[in-house]
Amino acid sequence: MIYLLYGKELLLIEKKMEEIIQREELSDYAINKYDLENDSLNVIIEDATTISMFGNKKGIIVANSYIFTGTTKKSSIEQNTDLLLSYLEHPNPDTILIFFILSEKLDERKKITKSIKKVGSVIEIGTNKNLNAIVKEMFEDYEISSNVAQLLIDRVGENLQILKQECDKMKTYKGKEKGITEQDILNLTAKNIDADIFRLIENIVLKNKQIALEAYQEMIKRNEEPIKILIMLANQFRIMYQAKELSKKGYTANDIASILEVHPYRLKLALEKSRNFSSTILLHYLEELANLDSNIKSGFIEKDLALELFILKI
Repeated sequence: MIYLLYGKELLLIEKKMEEIIQREELSDYAINKYDLENDSLNVIIEDATTISMFGNKKGIIVANSYIFTGTTKKSSIEQNTDLLLSYLEHPNPDTILIFFILSEKLDERKKITKSIKKVGSVIEIGTNKNLNAIVKEMFEDYEISSNVAQLLIDRVGENLQILKQECDKMKTYKGKEKGITEQDILNLTAKNIDADIFRLIENIVLKNKQIALEAYQEMIKRNEEPIKILIMLANQFRIMYQAKELSKKGYTANDIASILEVHPYRLKLALEKSRNFSSTILLHYLEELANLDSNIKSGFIEKDLALELFILKI
């Protein structure tokens, strides 16, 4: 059997792979792992065609399978996809071959993509379930209410990898005590300033000045440095502007994340927010924030008031 898994959340892809491995009854020692950024298709296909030394079935997992997408930058290795096309015509029935790629979409025009769709199982892995439900699943047999799960999301953000780390940390702390409380979240997690920055931007987008001011003041109450907030806000607007311009030129989200050297999740949020602004407005906000930074450093304005004035002018 041949699988191609794609989506933006590695955690969900890994979960799906685990389901496939269990369903196909593959043992750990019968699974070989490759990465198309470092390994040649020649080696992978040769492995796929040989008989397993440990039983009837063996598994092969291939990470960063960019050959099924429109990306142009990945490996220095020249991948011969004709080898894979030939293999797909006569696959080894005793090999479970799983390709996966962190990408929102495949390149449906490619011959290799059309071929694997005919003979294999191509699965888009998306966050179809709401994030609150996913967090509850992460806690397994621990009890957590929807309100407490949402508090965790609000504090650490929506990145599934980070949420999983926080859930595992709390389960270790609680041990045999199975109830997760609001106080546990407050005691064991640190408020993610990135989540606050996006909340601030969200309300700037909606021109909710009062809520934006409240969000800013909450950060100040937690002793966040105004200059740090200003810089993070400027950096986020800069990423939004650059992502917007690169998207106009036809670059994929994966390519943009690589070019700008930012986490794919952060880029996803930036692209979503950038749709609410013109490039001209984004540049205007960057200029305003640069002027505020200069005026603070020159002593022309109090740092605590600078961002409040910026918010009031939106």
